[in-house]
Amino acid sequence: MLALLALPLVAAQLVPQQTYTPPGAAAGNTPSTGTPNAQWSAVLGNALWFYDGQRSGRLDAGAYPNRVAWRQDSAVNDGETVGLDLSGGWYDAGDWIKATYPLGITMWALSWSAMSYGPGFEAANQTAYMDSTLRWGYDWLMKAHPTDDTLYVQCGSSEHDGGNGYWGPDDGLPRNRPCYAVNASYPGTDAWASTAGAFAMGSLAYQGTQWNTSATAWGPVPLANASYAQQLLKHGETLYRVAKENDKASFTDSLKDIGRAYVPSSYGDDLCTAALALAAATNDSTYYAEAYGHYTNYSLTGSGAVWNWDSRIPAAYVMFAELAAARPGLAAGAGLDANLTGWQSEVEGWIERSIAGEGGRTYLTHAGLIFWAGDSDEGSLNPAMAFAALLLRYAPLASSTERATRYRDFAATQIDYLMGKNPMNVPYIVGQHPNSPAAPHVVRGSGLTDQSNLREPPTNKETLYGAVPGGPRPSDLFWSWRDDWVQNEVALDYNANLPALAAYQLITGASDPYYVGVTAGYSIPKGEPCDAALPCENGLSGGAIAGIVIGCLVAIVLAGVAVWLYRRHKRKG
Repeated sequence: MLALLALPLVAAQLVPQQTYTPPGAAAGNTPSTGTPNAQWSAVLGNALWFYDGQRSGRLDAGAYPNRVAWRQDSAVNDGETVGLDLSGGWYDAGDWIKATYPLGITMWALSWSAMSYGPGFEAANQTAYMDSTLRWGYDWLMKAHPTDDTLYVQCGSSEHDGGNGYWGPDDGLPRNRPCYAVNASYPGTDAWASTAGAFAMGSLAYQGTQWNTSATAWGPVPLANASYAQQLLKHGETLYRVAKENDKASFTDSLKDIGRAYVPSSYGDDLCTAALALAAATNDSTYYAEAYGHYTNYSLTGSGAVWNWDSRIPAAYVMFAELAAARPGLAAGAGLDANLTGWQSEVEGWIERSIAGEGGRTYLTHAGLIFWAGDSDEGSLNPAMAFAALLLRYAPLASSTERATRYRDFAATQIDYLMGKNPMNVPYIVGQHPNSPAAPHVVRGSGLTDQSNLREPPTNKETLYGAVPGGPRPSDLFWSWRDDWVQNEVALDYNANLPALAAYQLITGASDPYYVGVTAGYSIPKGEPCDAALPCENGLSGGAIAGIVIGCLVAIVLAGVAVWLYRRHKRKG
C-alpha cells in the first residue's frame, strides 16, 4: 500500500506582485477606464478572496498568508480523534463542516478555469492568488487521503459538535470534531472518483501546457510546477483505481452518521469524469477508453442534467468535445472514433434541450434566469452560472458560427442577471456593489453568537467579499434574510465557476459588468419566500393563499348567480 502521507508537499508557490484588497461596495458604481477592466478584475479578485474567507485551520500557514483580518484560526485540531492532522482546507458553506464530495467539483471547476483562461488571471494580477487557492484546497485533499483506499469525506457533523449546530466565533469552535472516512470496508465510489477527477484536473493545470481546444487559444497556464503536478496525479490515479476495484457504493450509504447534506444520485458520472481528466493529464488512451466505457455503461448520453456537485454529466460532454479537438489521439489510441462531430451533437443536444425546456426539466423565470427543476429550487444562481461557463467554454467548438454566437449571447444573459440585471436590482456577489446581499447565511463574520434571531441585524458585521449566495426564487424575488439559507447561504461550489466567467470577460475585453449602471436600491419583497428554509402553509405564501381563497369565493358567487339565472329561465319557460 502506498504511504501517501510520506509524499512531501511542494512549497514553490507563486508570490503576488501586489497585494489585492477588495475595493469595497461603493466602488461598484465607478465606471472602468483603461485596460484591463477594473470592474471585472475586482470580480475575479473578490471571487478568489472569498475562498480565503472560508479557510479552516491556521490561517498564516507558511506560504499562505491570511488576507482576511477578521478571521481567526479554527479547527486546528481536526483529525486528532483519528490520529491524523486534518487541519486546513475550507468550510464547505455557511457552517463549520468540511465536506470532500462537493469539494471535488469545486476543485475541478477552479482548475479548469486556470488552465483555460490564464491570460485573464494574469491581466488582473490574480495568478498567484489562484495558485494559493488551488494549493490550499489540494494540500488538504492530500492530507485527507493518507492511504490508498482511505479518504476522509467530512469533518464536523450536523449536531452540536462544530458542524451546523454551532453559531459563534472561530476560536470557540469545539474540539474533538468527528472526522469520517471511506475505505475498502466502508466504500464510497462517488467520493473516491470525484476526488480522483479533481486531483487529475489539478495535475493538468499545473503541467502548464496550453489547453488549446479550438482555433481560439487563450494562452498557456502560468502555474507550471512539474513536481506538484506529479504529486496530484499520483493521488488521482490511486483513488481512481480504488474506485474501480472496490465494491460500488455511495459514501452516504456507508457512513450513516455524516448526515444527509450531500447525497449523490449516482457515481457513474464521477467515474466518467475522473477517467476523462486522467486521460488528459496522462495522455493515456486506456483512461479514455474507460471514460467512454463509463459513459456507455451508465447510460450518460442524452441527458438533460444540470452541472453541479451531484451531476457531472454536462462537464463530461464538454470535456469529451475538448479532447476530440485537443487530443484526438486519445480516442484513436483507444480504437474509438476521434471525430468531433459526434460530441458536438451530444453537447449541443444538451444545450438546446436545456434552453428550450424540453421535457419540463428546465424553464426560464420571467426575468430570464434558467432554472433546473429539483436543483435550482435550493440554490438558483449556481446552476445558471455553471451553464453559462460551459456555454462560453464550448462555443469555440460549436458546429456553426450561428450556434456559437447564440450560446455566447445566452451565457451573457445569465451573467447579466447575476450582475444586477434582474427585478431586484441586486448584483448577487457579496461586497461588489451597494445593492449586493448584506446578510449572507454564514456564521463567519456575521457578528452573531447564537441562532436565536438570525434575521437581525440586517447586515453582517464583516463582509465576505466575492461570495455568491443561493439566489432568488423562481418568481425572481429575493429575500435578504439570514435565516433563509436557501437564498442566502454561501458555498464553495456556488463560487466555483465565477473565476472562469470573470477571467473570460477580461480576455475578451468585455465592457463593465451590468451593476455599474444600477442606481436603484434594493428593498425586501412583501410576503414570504416559501422555500425549504422558510416554508409556508401548503407551500404557499399568505398572499397566494389569500388569492386562492378570494378566487374560490368569486367562483362560488358566480356559480350561484349562474344557477339562479338558469332556474329563472326555466320558470319563464
